[in-house]
Amino acid sequence: MKLTFRWYGEKDSIPLEFIKQIPNMSGVVTAVYDTPVGQIWELEKIKRLKELCEQANLEMEVIESVPVHEDIKLGKPSRDQWIANYAQTIRNLGKVGVRCICYNFMPVFDWLRTDLKRSNPDGSNSLAYTHDILMKLNPKNLHLPGWDESYTSEELYHLLEEYKDITHEQLFDNLIYFLNGIMPACDETGIRMAIHPDDPPWDMFGLPRIITGIDSYARLVKAVPNPHNGFTFCTGSLGAGRKNNLPQMIKEYSDRIFFVHLRQIQYTNEMDFIEAGHMTKTGSLDIFAIVKALVDYGFDGYVRPDHGRNIWGEDGKPGYGLYDRALGAAYLNGLFEAIEKLRNA
Repeated sequence: MKLTFRWYGEKDSIPLEFIKQIPNMSGVVTAVYDTPVGQIWELEKIKRLKELCEQANLEMEVIESVPVHEDIKLGKPSRDQWIANYAQTIRNLGKVGVRCICYNFMPVFDWLRTDLKRSNPDGSNSLAYTHDILMKLNPKNLHLPGWDESYTSEELYHLLEEYKDITHEQLFDNLIYFLNGIMPACDETGIRMAIHPDDPPWDMFGLPRIITGIDSYARLVKAVPNPHNGFTFCTGSLGAGRKNNLPQMIKEYSDRIFFVHLRQIQYTNEMDFIEAGHMTKTGSLDIFAIVKALVDYGFDGYVRPDHGRNIWGEDGKPGYGLYDRALGAAYLNGLFEAIEKLRNA
């Protein structure tokens, strides 16, 4: 595996030089953040990111993410042009050595949390999700972390109205149409598309969620068997679905898992959770068993520690401070080394 670290470009408060000091860190996961959704990423901007990474002796082989335009998800007539733009961005990324693109197909919202700074007994703070709080919100006037930056209340309500009649089947069909449209670019460049699971993996506000567990994995691979079509295996997103058996999913789809987000969550009831430190003992997910399955079934892709807490007084980007993710990386290094050595003994 290759250990990586999320980096939000030149505006990130964490310098690349600090990331490089984390043991065994091979590269960063980043993106071009100043290009409107759907527009082609300029080659010069991509090269600029690549040069910055190389100056810090870090690779830039994973992009997270190239956002998918809502018209593609909605299946509008304009989608063909947006898909063509996406394919050209893939080709431009291939020119600088990118090997994997993490993306999602979640309607309107990306990941959803109801608290960015839940106070923990140890003095840290972390992301948290409380379902009752979410369900009590007025869809005409939504205000939650990560939403207000993207849409005005009016725009958000209009989008929700557009999705009102989109079923799970239609959204899935639109995903397949999108993938079939970009697979030729993936074949040309060798870039692997790794879809991120819906986070959390259940419907809300009438919006369908379609990448939620092992059944959706099987359906997607059957629909698009191209070897460049695969998954970002996010333990926190999939783990929020209480019925998902994560080691079993790895066993079944190890050849399609290109990128792994390893993070821990602590269940507080049937649907609510708090994001915790990475160790198995600090949460509800067996991180040891997950890493063991990755090793046992031959995973050789990219891994990153995900959604750390803010600790030691750090007031970092929620989920993306330096210290706890660095601790998570050290823990994951130890797990992988120990399991690999025992397996080869």
